[in-house]
Amino acid sequence: QGYYTRRGGVGESGDFVTSPEISQVFGELIGIWYISEWIATGKPKAFQLVELGPGRGTLTDDILRVFNQLASLLSKCDVSIHLVEVSPKLSEIQALMLTGGKVQSNPEDESAYMKGVSKTGVPIFWYRDIQDVPPGYSFYLAHEFFDALPIHKFQRTEKGWREVLVDIDPEVPDQLRFVLSPSGTPATENFIQPEETRDHVEVCPEAGVIIQKLACRIEKDGGAALVADYGHDGTKTDTFRGFQNHKLHDVLSAPGTADLTADVDFSYLRKMTQGRTATLGPIKQREFLKNMGIDLRLQVLLQNSRDAATRKQLLHSYDMLMSPKKMGDRFNFFALLPHHRLAQPDKKDKPESKAPLPPVAGFGELLLK
Repeated sequence: QGYYTRRGGVGESGDFVTSPEISQVFGELIGIWYISEWIATGKPKAFQLVELGPGRGTLTDDILRVFNQLASLLSKCDVSIHLVEVSPKLSEIQALMLTGGKVQSNPEDESAYMKGVSKTGVPIFWYRDIQDVPPGYSFYLAHEFFDALPIHKFQRTEKGWREVLVDIDPEVPDQLRFVLSPSGTPATENFIQPEETRDHVEVCPEAGVIIQKLACRIEKDGGAALVADYGHDGTKTDTFRGFQNHKLHDVLSAPGTADLTADVDFSYLRKMTQGRTATLGPIKQREFLKNMGIDLRLQVLLQNSRDAATRKQLLHSYDMLMSPKKMGDRFNFFALLPHHRLAQPDKKDKPESKAPLPPVAGFGELLLK
């Protein structure tokens, strides 16, 4: 029935809440990450920020605020925003959030189906598919995007791998149940890695395809991709679950009314880059945000806030993002970068000619000079 295309329940009143909805600091630090990478690669004259599945647009809004605050730094750079969104409902909400609703529809033959200008004067374009986004030096963002893509589930049996399928329960005709395929399926042949050691595996081929597209683009045009999501590094098995009104929900009951999610297998994403780009992570959200300076930012916001209620909210949202029991350990950050971004200069050539490359923000400890 199209959960996202019909409703898409992000936020307090919906079925789940995401980090940007919890704290403005989250998006601000991601905005800083992109600017840091832009500086590290020699401040190219233009960059596109491409977000996949932008939700309500909150994250892009926070990032745009940072770009605006650092306008003097970006003054000679041509920045544009490119949102990949299939849901008509969500693209309306994004347009309202980012432009105040000042958008226009594009003719059918144009790659973007809608365009507008942000409140801070940055051009914004909407697309249905990543391949419609124009080529060029780009930063990609996928926050809680990959976990919403469909998965195949597989179970190892004495007779080999079997696919987990959905069937109608013969005992209760209006109920669904999981069954194992009687024999191998095309998916068991194609999606199980030969070196797999787990007994139960979830594979998201669509995520593999999208990561390949990102890796090809970054290899060709430069830039970077940042992925933030629930996930693991090829260790977990059964993570498929549903959320309704912020509570766990049986994935097979009333399909189309709950948010369905499965943890992202970052080891699979890494394999699917096929070596076209370097990868960093996955690193736990609390480590990434700490390395990005969240503690300093929190101190500044606490000092600047006049009332106790705001301070309480700031501390509460910090705890949500950083506590190991909440989002701190469950969320991970993962990055795709061009190989040359991480290659250390060869000392034998001319040691004085090349300065060592600046570290990639967020993935190493923050050292304050």
